[in-house]
Amino acid sequence: MKTTKQGVVWEIVAHRVAFTLTFVVFLAISYIFLFSVGATPDPAGDTTAVIAEDTTSGVGADTLARDATYTTPASVNTPEAPLRVVAKSINLDTSVSNPTSTDNDVLDAALAKGAIRYPTSATLGVDGTVLLFGHSSYLPIVHNQAYKTFDGIQNLKEGDVVSVYSAAHEYQYKVVGVRIANAEQDGIDLSTTGRHLTLVTCDSFASKSHRFVVTADLAATFGVGR
Repeated sequence: MKTTKQGVVWEIVAHRVAFTLTFVVFLAISYIFLFSVGATPDPAGDTTAVIAEDTTSGVGADTLARDATYTTPASVNTPEAPLRVVAKSINLDTSVSNPTSTDNDVLDAALAKGAIRYPTSATLGVDGTVLLFGHSSYLPIVHNQAYKTFDGIQNLKEGDVVSVYSAAHEYQYKVVGVRIANAEQDGIDLSTTGRHLTLVTCDSFASKSHRFVVTADLAATFGVGR
């Protein structure tokens, strides 16, 4: 049987169409298989799933998001009032108020609600020492929990992290020392060189003759977007 030129062309086209369809079907089956075993690649630039599901490294979404706004310790140069202080190693988490008067009655009233920043000490975001006061009490029953604000600060150890929050940033300080000071004789160093934190409390509800004093140096600053 004689084959025409036109018939040859159609035969070639038919073979190519059949090949193309076979290749497309093969790709579709391959993709469905890879998708079923979770082996398909993530879309470019989309890291949401990776951040949310990264449980093997021990780093959660909150930490990764915060790390993205990490700044060097002295990069914030705007005075900011401390609003909260947290020390996870001793389960400390309390609000901080900022009275403007050094009158004892004013300070006592503020201490009855939580920790306070001493008015003449530095604020966050600038050089100097942020001085935070808080009550402590080891009585079995205390009706006003503010009298237990700084319970356990004497258990902080060198290298422990104490975070102080403003409205915009988290300031992480690392503990460099813990001591007992005599309230009648020992002064509190309010160094204006560098950036430091001092936590102070009395050692018991009934006696103010001695105080626990914790000193720490600024180690890192993070933006707070949550």
